[in-house]
Amino acid sequence: MVDSVKLNDGTTIPQLGFGTYLVPPEETAATVGAALEVGYRHIDTAQGYKNEAEVGEAVAASGISRDEIYLTSKLHNGFHRRDDVIRSFEETLEKLRVDRLDLFLIHWPLPTRYDGDFVSTWKAMLELKEDGRLTSAGVSNFQPDHLQQIVDATGEAPVVNQIEVHPYFRNEAARQASHDHAVAVEAWGPLGQGAVLDDATVAQIAAETGRAPSQVILRWHLERGDIIFPKSMKRERMEENFAIFDFSLTPEQMERIDVLDQGAAGRQGPDPDTFDMV
Repeated sequence: MVDSVKLNDGTTIPQLGFGTYLVPPEETAATVGAALEVGYRHIDTAQGYKNEAEVGEAVAASGISRDEIYLTSKLHNGFHRRDDVIRSFEETLEKLRVDRLDLFLIHWPLPTRYDGDFVSTWKAMLELKEDGRLTSAGVSNFQPDHLQQIVDATGEAPVVNQIEVHPYFRNEAARQASHDHAVAVEAWGPLGQGAVLDDATVAQIAAETGRAPSQVILRWHLERGDIIFPKSMKRERMEENFAIFDFSLTPEQMERIDVLDQGAAGRQGPDPDTFDMV
């Protein structure tokens, strides 16, 4: 049974989901279909992944009730202007074959583009929520000052902040800022894009628990309260990543993973303060 996290707008989100980043469109329907068969009910995609239509195809073909599947997508970096937010969101609904989206995120703050105005983008996201087609609005890759700006301007905090987090890059400043605003943390790249799987400490804890290294790392995330959505195109790995709710790590084991943090040197993705790709 997958645990759920309560968000600051009163809704809940499954703590474990399935990611679709870099899943080729031609393989997305089959991959997401397999994940749904395994038991995943939280699917994370994005306009920029170019596979929303195929995610929608898999959800429609699954026969699973819409209310049982939690769908997330993210705003393309080229669509930050208010009218583009509205238009592209409508296209996302069409591609996903739904009339309502559970969660929509600003994918990147892009502080060096759009005259640094991501506040207007956030206001457009809130418009979508007000008209009923969007249940919850959130952000991704927002630094502490980015969060503070949108909260100060609107009085409304996002429900989640989806940021890079893994044992080599705990990203504690962004995590703490999120928690200060009652914003749940979603950890993208929870396995450090595979780099952490070969870590000697993780291997030792895997041996102690009788679990795979990936399960140990994902369990570490869960016990810290992070929402995760690991991606794999192999069914056996999907099943392995799903089987993480029947064991726990000791405080000492958690601590041994905590100290693997390398600070900024451990970051594997772009820096949100400078990333400007559209």
